[in-house]
Amino acid sequence: MIRGVSSRLLTQQLSNATNNAAKSSWSKKQCVQLLSTKSQFKYLEESVFPPENGFEQNSLYGKSLQVPHTTLDQYVWDNFGQWANKTAVVCGVTGRNYTYGKLRDHCAALAIRLQQQCKLQFGDVLAICLPNVPEFPTAAFGAIEAGLTVTTINPIYTAEEISRQLVDSNTKILFGTVANFPVLQEAINLAKKQIPIVCIRTSNDESIPTGAIDFAELSNPTGVHFSNLKRHETNPEDVVFLPYSSGTTGLPKGVELTHTNIVANSEMLAVNTGLEPLIRPTTDTFQDVLPCVLPFFHIYGLTVTMVSKLQQGCKLVTLPGFRPDTFLNSLTEHKGSVLHLVPPIVLFLSHHDMVQPAHLVSLRNIFSGAAPLGAHDAERLVAKAPQVNFAQGYGLTETAPVVLCGSLGSSNYASVGSPPPRTQAKIVDVNDPTNTALGPNQNGELLVRGPQIMKGYHNNKKATDDIMTEGGWLRTGDVAHYDENFQFYITDRLKELIKVKGFQVAPAELEEILRDHPEVEDAAVVGQPHPISGEVPRAFVVVKKSSKTTEDDLKQFVASKVAVYKKLEGGVTFIDSIPKNPSGKILRRVLRDEYCS
Repeated sequence: MIRGVSSRLLTQQLSNATNNAAKSSWSKKQCVQLLSTKSQFKYLEESVFPPENGFEQNSLYGKSLQVPHTTLDQYVWDNFGQWANKTAVVCGVTGRNYTYGKLRDHCAALAIRLQQQCKLQFGDVLAICLPNVPEFPTAAFGAIEAGLTVTTINPIYTAEEISRQLVDSNTKILFGTVANFPVLQEAINLAKKQIPIVCIRTSNDESIPTGAIDFAELSNPTGVHFSNLKRHETNPEDVVFLPYSSGTTGLPKGVELTHTNIVANSEMLAVNTGLEPLIRPTTDTFQDVLPCVLPFFHIYGLTVTMVSKLQQGCKLVTLPGFRPDTFLNSLTEHKGSVLHLVPPIVLFLSHHDMVQPAHLVSLRNIFSGAAPLGAHDAERLVAKAPQVNFAQGYGLTETAPVVLCGSLGSSNYASVGSPPPRTQAKIVDVNDPTNTALGPNQNGELLVRGPQIMKGYHNNKKATDDIMTEGGWLRTGDVAHYDENFQFYITDRLKELIKVKGFQVAPAELEEILRDHPEVEDAAVVGQPHPISGEVPRAFVVVKKSSKTTEDDLKQFVASKVAVYKKLEGGVTFIDSIPKNPSGKILRRVLRDEYCS
């Protein structure tokens, strides 16, 4: 669907004057005026679900929400002409930056060269293995406009971890930094695939490695005729992002998120859930500023921080990782007004002595997610910055991600809120095969449904069938309840997933690595509670007879094969046997109750 000249490259049907303007940079004034007309929308129809016995928990924030039924690039660029000269993204370390007009130029140029120079076809997968840098949005939206699917990869992954995702996603081209080129090259060799690597310079003293493609040359709009883009008949129900998640159990799986999933969730995030909207409208004199410390490769950073906020004309300050000095400097130098955080960073702001009132004075709204945060910790933060509205939310990679959203300005900091518009949630007894909804203050598994629910797991029908139930409900694997005011609370988890500072760690992945050790007979991994990280992996190992391996040996063995947050920081415990049920499933709760409580 074409939403108007503001959202797509100019077509042959436009007038000669329009075509002439398109040959110059889209950031030039005359072209911006041409592209800023508000387009007409087609909207996603409301899903009609049959009534369910005992179920009545819909959104508290209004039942109706118009969701544009369009592709993600059309959605994001629809209004960019209104703020073309404002900063879209700036590096919080180097100051490297792009205005919205410049960002639009570079995305369009990249899209054309991906098609023409790199010979990529509609639906091919482009992998982005980058920290938060100003070029991340260009890589993502350039790929999307070229008709590609984007899979995001954690840049601190080892070559082995990267290679598995490259193979499973059938990646055709890989974007990374100059500094990470050796690891990416090793990953491609392990994958036994011919995948070109596009490198981004993050400093002026870096040079493009031999054999790599220069990102700056691919995305440079000089000499590009924007009308040359090959436009595909993209359906909003096509997959646009393929992040990887462990779901409720097992190894990481590709999560198929459609254009509609991301657009719907972005629209939900823009709804006023409290005293004011999370983001205020961008005008000639005002622009909300978001220091972006949550990684864009993670669905929380991708949808909540990057996509939805670019669509609203915000200024994003990219931070390649969490460092107290650069994070606090970004708050003061750029006058950060809105923060999306995870609990460890909230704890840093509320507890650390180096955080001064001057760092927090410009903040208006703080939103925390990815893992539960205690009410007392939230209260301490608000006491330190009384002008701040604080709320928690809840979501999954499989839900694009937000399915519960707290009310800004509410003092109920323990709750993760209620479903956003067009989203439904219910609590069911884990032993009830009918999934009948429970009433207030009854604990059970949280099930959710709405237009943000994934299409399914990539090439894994069994895992998809296991997580989806009749009626379009998705099992979250988390235990929760809601109160008389329909505020939800996450209290426990059924799923095996370990959450380390908001990052997912699949026990099965670490167990597989441990069982590859020549002296290990069997292994199980669970989450060990940790005051800062939330949880850390702890291993229980059965070694072979006459083995002399030590705890340090096994910790180092695992550390050499995984990202830093997957290390066995909870330690290694040697036991005689791994507790399992009659079908052979590891009884992790038995291990947690006996050793980790």
